[in-house]
Amino acid sequence: MSLRDTNIDKLDDGDFDVLIVGGGINGAVSAAALSARGASVALIDRGDFASFTSQQSSNLVWGGIKYLENYEIPLVRKLCMSRNRLMRAYPANVKEIGFLGVMGETAPFPPWLVGVGAFAYWGIGNFKTNAPRPMSPETVERIEPVVNTIGTKGGIEYADAYLKDNDARFVFSFIRSAMDVGAIAANYVELVTADRVGGKWNASLRDVESGDELSVRAKVIVNAAGPFLDGLNASWNLRTRHQIVYSKGVHLVVDQLTPNERVLAFWDDSQRLFYVIPMGNRSVIGTTDTRVEDPHTSVNDEDREFLLNQINDRLDLMTPLSNEDIIAERSGVRPLVVRRKSGKMKDVDWTALSRKHEIEIDHAKQVVSIFGGKLTDCLNVGEEVASAVQMLGIHLLPDQRRWYGEPGRESRRAFFRQTRGMRLDVLNDRSDSELLSERLWRRYGRRAFEMLDDIREDPSMAEDVLDSSDYLRVELRNTASTEMVVKLDDFLRRRSKIALITRDEDVRSSKGLHEVANILFGADANKKLEEYFGTLPANSTSSDLP
Repeated sequence: MSLRDTNIDKLDDGDFDVLIVGGGINGAVSAAALSARGASVALIDRGDFASFTSQQSSNLVWGGIKYLENYEIPLVRKLCMSRNRLMRAYPANVKEIGFLGVMGETAPFPPWLVGVGAFAYWGIGNFKTNAPRPMSPETVERIEPVVNTIGTKGGIEYADAYLKDNDARFVFSFIRSAMDVGAIAANYVELVTADRVGGKWNASLRDVESGDELSVRAKVIVNAAGPFLDGLNASWNLRTRHQIVYSKGVHLVVDQLTPNERVLAFWDDSQRLFYVIPMGNRSVIGTTDTRVEDPHTSVNDEDREFLLNQINDRLDLMTPLSNEDIIAERSGVRPLVVRRKSGKMKDVDWTALSRKHEIEIDHAKQVVSIFGGKLTDCLNVGEEVASAVQMLGIHLLPDQRRWYGEPGRESRRAFFRQTRGMRLDVLNDRSDSELLSERLWRRYGRRAFEMLDDIREDPSMAEDVLDSSDYLRVELRNTASTEMVVKLDDFLRRRSKIALITRDEDVRSSKGLHEVANILFGADANKKLEEYFGTLPANSTSSDLP
């Protein structure tokens, strides 16, 4: 029986302190914080974990320097402190990175003012990152020859942080942490109805994959449904002081535009910041900011044309980027928080809204609602939700802050001693790839020790399976048993970032694709391949099945 099947069995007819609806970053950190403090927790998502808003971020962990424009200093301070905590707690995953702000002709501020803002930002963040560095146009061109410096007034490099792997995998680390201390989590399980009866919530659920109906009882519900939060609250006739509005953001992934591991920041023609963000041997261009009414979005021709035009104007490329250069696309909505008002909110400046979050408690219905938020602020959300749940009468143990972070230094040293002893990094001779030891530790922490045992027993476990995707056979076997992969997209897009850095046609033609599907899905391999690609890839036939 798979881990997901086991968890669904434990969900059905279960009685919990807290039912969390939504498995994005807000739901994931809530589950981790609450379960670590002794609460019995159930978490469900009608899709995969992090499969909506939380998989469409810029992969940045930052204090929001742009919010200084609107004098939101308390918010910037809070985000910087959260960024610093994440950098300390996740040294292998959350890495400091330089941001080179290029002040071209569309920059809305003079260089001296941008410099003052960068130094103020550094101070607001307690000077925990490298100091800002003002630059002349000549220096910008010297350190980043790809930048078109014609008309540029100068630059400023300041520091923030980013996720070395993808955002969805970071979210899943909190899900995994919650399960490790007793939480029951299941993807592809939707909430059908929930009624308050006899001081408890009686929830009817449905397994989206099998169609089976389940029931759960809980004292408290945490609404972590992100963009769908308002609709869920409305179904319970629950009134709130805040509501969500949507801003669409788009990213385009292309081949690496600069070999330097820094973020390039530009002001677009509307004087809004957009970035070129490193992702291994790829670059991510974005993001846009478009007010939309529907949280379901996709990249359209206008989005592509806008971003390609903006970046082509600001980079000195041998050949301008075109649609053919786009390897992958990302489109999602930011769930932005506004105060609920009567009538239509025509006067709201959507582009000026920040990514703050709000927590609301309904004492009568025993519901905690999480409005807004972002990856950077996730630890604050987890702690605030735990406090809210306590206010609703759920007893929690003292917060030892052990519900987040990578294993300690001694565990890390022990792991790297073992990898040196077995000469693990020699197994990977690709010059463009990071060391296997670093990669396994960052992705799996303590679970990586078991992988070393498997590699010792069978050295083929250290081989890349899907061509040059940097995913080992041992990782796939671990993913199949511990990471609740239901669809091929769960693995390609969220447990890994393969779909973000590899064209679909390259994945489809990979010689290792059939083995990937066999390891993950067994006898259902062909079904899952056909479900993802629309037709069965030529190199994946029934004869490939074990």
